[in-house]
Amino acid sequence: MITQIQTSNQMSKTTEADLEMMHRALKLAEHASRLGEVPVGAVVYETATGIIIGEGFNTRESGCNPAGHAEFTAILNACQSINDWRLNHCTLVVTLEPCPMCAGLIVNARVGRVVFGASDPKAGAVRTLYGLLEDSRLNHRAEVHSGLLEEESAIQLKEFFKNLRKPK
Repeated sequence: MITQIQTSNQMSKTTEADLEMMHRALKLAEHASRLGEVPVGAVVYETATGIIIGEGFNTRESGCNPAGHAEFTAILNACQSINDWRLNHCTLVVTLEPCPMCAGLIVNARVGRVVFGASDPKAGAVRTLYGLLEDSRLNHRAEVHSGLLEEESAIQLKEFFKNLRKPK
């Protein structure tokens, strides 16, 4: 079944699998939050079969790793899972719009589709600040769908930062 969601100037088609995977990504983000990490979760699944081949959540703080982004971990896990660096046949679902580093990895891994929840006004490299995944100058472009469970994704992030700023 295909669900229609409204984005900026167009209708985007997201599938029931996308919705299921976004719910999984939100759970991963919740886990990250409990660990003191910015709550972002990501899932990579084979578009045709719906089989999850990689997932991740932010681990920058706990891993002392600037590359410890949810998308980065999910993509690396997916590549290891299928023993190939090409993910043309896959969809990445992530709760927050990817940053420039993750957008670059998405291009280099040849991810076929990207579905994200909340836009990132400070680092969004897919639609908000840059359009790296749809840039015709690059050697790969991904199909992009934004705004799936956007409110739920944004609320997780807002609550995390609100709690982080509370006096101790």
